[in-house]
Order: sequence, then structure tokens, then C-alpha cells
Amino acid sequence: LSPHPPNMAAQTEAKKTMPKSIKFLFGGSAGMGATLFVQPLDLVKNRMQLSGEGGAKRQYKTSFHALTSILRNEGIIGIYTGLSAGLLRQASYTTTRLGVYTILFEKFSKDGKPPNFFMKAGIGMTAGAVGAVIGTPAEISLIRMTADGRLPVAERRNYSSVFNALARITREEGLFTLWRGCGPTVSRAIVVNAAQLASYSQAKQFLLGTGWFRDNILCHFAASMISGLVTTAASMPVDIAKTRIQNMKVIDGKPEYRGALDVLFKVVRKEGLFSLWKGFTPYYFRLGPHTVITFIFLEQMNRIYRKYVMGEEGTGSSL
Repeated sequence: LSPHPPNMAAQTEAKKTMPKSIKFLFGGSAGMGATLFVQPLDLVKNRMQLSGEGGAKRQYKTSFHALTSILRNEGIIGIYTGLSAGLLRQASYTTTRLGVYTILFEKFSKDGKPPNFFMKAGIGMTAGAVGAVIGTPAEISLIRMTADGRLPVAERRNYSSVFNALARITREEGLFTLWRGCGPTVSRAIVVNAAQLASYSQAKQFLLGTGWFRDNILCHFAASMISGLVTTAASMPVDIAKTRIQNMKVIDGKPEYRGALDVLFKVVRKEGLFSLWKGFTPYYFRLGPHTVITFIFLEQMNRIYRKYVMGEEGTGSSL
């Protein structure tokens, strides 16, 4: 027997590996595509989390009240405030986290078998932490831009775009302010990714194992909705701390909050324990659809790439 066939097989196998750059590109593109659909929900979620801050009267009674108020006072364009920051966040944060997650997932898969649940959670947390550090400047810009419309005209920051926000924050508050709230942003990302990415993979495996689902859009949709629900419940307290720290103003050198724990204690003391989950509905209906659309886009881009570029017939994914 010739020794060449095994080498040729190895070369063929190497050719069938999707380039890392493509994984990063698809991850960011999927997140950016999803943001075009859910930006209004992100705006409502942020406004709800800031409503009633410090025990003050809540500006919005419900998420529907918030949405109608924003439409009435700021117009149709107003509900897309901060879109440029949302897109940059996905281009930086989501590109990194999904790219890192996919690479680590494949690295720790053995003999075609995916990692176990705890390994998936660890991979998700690592991917989220790395992405959060890179995405924090876009995150703080997004929080401030979406929060601006609720303030009196004289107190608004009036950033014209995410790039204007980044430039002004750097000029007016210093470069490192772009990473204000990086700690809670990383903490939130760890919670979100451990819940979202691991629960998505686990839910998808479970659904496929029932025999009632095939590896198609319906399965991806159901797994994503389950993942979004788990993620919402787990991450809301950390998210409200992140939102308030990144939106706070420093007056005479004194910040409104000393850190994430200070936010949580003040919210519980002045607004009640369940205020940590304030805006559960808009949070889920932002996170849930974003999870669904992101993974559907990602699965379909992976499938198309494998079919038309790599020449594979299967539609299975690496997630």
C-alpha cells in the first residue's frame, strides 16, 4: 500500500477546516444583522433600567408605556437612537466572543463529540470576558446614547454618533473612561455567555436527541428561545449594575456609584429587591430575539460557506 493516501486524506481534512477569520467575520455579521431588528427593544430595556433610579418616580410604568412615550416624544427615528453604537458593539464584542467560542469549542471537541456542559460553560465565560473588554467602549457609548432622550434638554450629552461619543468621552473625561464599568461589563458577559452559549448548545443537543427536531431553522429557533430565557433570568441584576455605572455622571470628582455592589445595594434598599429584574419583559424580548436572529444568521452563513466554499453536503454547525 502507498503511504500517500493517508497524507492526502489529512490534506483534504485540513482544507475542510473553516478559517478562523471567517468565523470571526460571521460572528460579528450575525450580531450586527440581529441588531438592526432589536435596537428599539434595547433602547426600551435601557430606559426601563434607568427609570426610577435612586427611588425617584418611575418615568415608565411598563415597557409598552416606555415605547409609546419614546415614539410620541422622539419620533420613529428616536427608537433607533444609538444604532451606530449598537452596530459597533456587535462588530467588536460579538465578533470576538463568537469567534473565540467557536474556536475553543472545536479545540475541546474530541473524536467528533462536543464538550460536556461544564466545559461549554467555561468556554462561554472565557469568550464573553475577552469580548467584553474589547467591546466596553462601544457599550458605554450605547448606554449613554440610548439614555439621553429621557433627560431634560439642558442635561443631555447629545452625541451625534458612536464615533462622536468615543471622541468626546476621551476628550472630556479621559481615555480610560471608555472602559468605565469594564468590571461589571465583564461580569455580565461571563454570566450571559455561560448561560447563553452553553444553554443554546445544550438545548440544541437535547432537541435533536428527542427525534422531533432536525438540524434546521426550527430547531435553531427553539434552542435560541430557551437560551434567551435562561440568560435573561440569570443576567438581569448584573446588567442593571452595568447600565447605571456606565450612564452615571461624576460631579465634583464624586461618582454616583462606587461600583457594581454599591449599585445593587442601593437598588435593593431604595427600589426593592425585585427592581433588580426591572424591565424583565423588554430585556427578554430584546435578548431573546437577538439570540434567535444571531444564531439563525450564524448557522445559515456557516451552512452556505460549508456547502458552496468547502463543498460539504451536511448542514451541521460547530455550535
